[in-house]
Amino acid sequence: MLLTKASEYALLSLIMISEKDFPQDVDTLSTKLGISKSFLAKILQSLAKENILKSFKGTKGGFLLAVDPEDITLRTIIESAEKKPTKVFECSLPDSKCPSGKEDFCKLLPVLTKLQMKIDLFLDKITLKDITEN
Repeated sequence: MLLTKASEYALLSLIMISEKDFPQDVDTLSTKLGISKSFLAKILQSLAKENILKSFKGTKGGFLLAVDPEDITLRTIIESAEKKPTKVFECSLPDSKCPSGKEDFCKLLPVLTKLQMKIDLFLDKITLKDITEN
């Protein structure tokens, strides 16, 4: 699982947004975080589509959390930012097929499946609230 800048920027912006009671605009967030405005806008729109953020238009517009920080898991944030499941390897999810067609004799699949389950559990236990309180 490779976490890209999209995940990092999603987390950083969510932390900043969670600290305010009024909408945070992309200009302010991108300036404070030193991030490209257009890239950050795409990330925030993805988070809004996943109902993590509410989007407000206009001069006083911006983004607010759509749900409480304790209801937003690290896994949800990462998967929303990356637009794909958090997978250790291509074949690490229980319903995955072996890309090389060797699932009948692959000894690695059970190990990768257990690892995936542990990572998913870990990412599901950490919330935005946990991150902001540490």
